[in-house]
Amino acid sequence: MRLITFDDIIESYTKARQRGPGFLASKLKLDALARTKSAFNPSAKQHSDWWLIPLIRDRWNYLISGDPQINYKQLLVNDLLEDAKGLRLLSLGSASGGHEMELAAQPGFHEITCIDIAQNRVDEAQQEAEKRGLKNISFTCVDFNEYEFPEESFDLVLFNSSLHHFNRVEELLSGPVKRTLKPGGLLIINEYVGPTRLQFPRQQRLAINQALKLVPDKYKTRFKTTLVKRRFYGSGLLRMILADPSECIDSASILPALHAHYNIHIEKPYGGNILMSVLKDISHHFTGSDSESDAVLKDLIQFEDMYLEKHPSDFIFGLYEKPADS
Repeated sequence: MRLITFDDIIESYTKARQRGPGFLASKLKLDALARTKSAFNPSAKQHSDWWLIPLIRDRWNYLISGDPQINYKQLLVNDLLEDAKGLRLLSLGSASGGHEMELAAQPGFHEITCIDIAQNRVDEAQQEAEKRGLKNISFTCVDFNEYEFPEESFDLVLFNSSLHHFNRVEELLSGPVKRTLKPGGLLIINEYVGPTRLQFPRQQRLAINQALKLVPDKYKTRFKTTLVKRRFYGSGLLRMILADPSECIDSASILPALHAHYNIHIEKPYGGNILMSVLKDISHHFTGSDSESDAVLKDLIQFEDMYLEKHPSDFIFGLYEKPADS
């Protein structure tokens, strides 16, 4: 792992411009949990990451469900859980709860319990649920290490872009998560499962820089700055720990742990190896409807597809069943 990279300097400056100097000051706190929470404060809405791009979301949907207009929640409700009733779901790391509220609005869900460590996200989610009139969903702010997992209580456990923030993944999935699922219950992930601490191998970094050359300079200006993104160096370990001690802390262990302790019900890779890093901080150039920028995106998607022919995906949607004898 590399301790410091040139991107660490650029990223620190960019984050200060996007989220204010107070955000950088929050990273100097000695308390690791406080630094983690600061990553999800209200200024987090000031970003330009790849999930903002409609064509990228359509790509995810297509790779997961086979239809650009059907997301993984719709796939769950319409196909995989079509006849289910009275479902109880636990979401760990629910943030603002948008995905969970989408499920709560469906008739098959009796109770959805959402847990997160960021009080502002929990408050925001609760207000939105009340506005929508959802009575079958609750939100609690609690440190996951202090949450008491009720035994064999949930039909489903969901990690939506949250499992990669957990340390000791194998211990978590084989222990409390497995115990809280009913026999035959399903663990659902929509997750980054790539290299721990985003320490991409040299071959991947080279491919990302090749792809970046496909983007015209006018689309390379970083969000809220005048800096032009000409090269990708990757993240240094020191900045990863300072910025958010939980970020991708044990992500490389996710798939091995799932495969060791659960039965694979469905597993759909949807890439991200190239697109996430190329589009970070420049995604705002691609959120509109513009034929030229769409053409650039399609070239990038084709490049990633070729890369994925020989490399495992960094992002996975999957359903994993708790074995009946465990």
